[in-house]
Amino acid sequence: MLLNLSEYSDEALQGQIARQLRAKVLAGDLPAGSALPSIRSLARNQRVSVITVQRAYETLAREGFIQARRGKGFHVLEIAEGRKRMIAKERLKDSLGPIIDTALAEGLSPQDILTAVEALLGGGRGND
Repeated sequence: MLLNLSEYSDEALQGQIARQLRAKVLAGDLPAGSALPSIRSLARNQRVSVITVQRAYETLAREGFIQARRGKGFHVLEIAEGRKRMIAKERLKDSLGPIIDTALAEGLSPQDILTAVEALLGGGRGND
């Protein structure tokens, strides 16, 4: 399993693992029933500690994305498409909230923010 982990990120390694696996589940890259690598295997492949992977898996299990099956490892749980979209939207709101608050505090109008986001979505850089 290919994950892109960075020791230089502000985000802890366990958070990076959980975030990237969560994104793969929400995007459908890891469909329901898919087996995840064992904790030891993923730790070895990503060159992180077993505890780091264990904590990431525990986070995903608490959030309802994966489940441990005794003797069979961790598997992706079934999540309805509508629920996947709702989760993704909520995570987007949680991430953008502080950024938007900062932009507003720095004097940008809501329209300025929308224009910048639309430019980014359209492939532009919003450098007006």
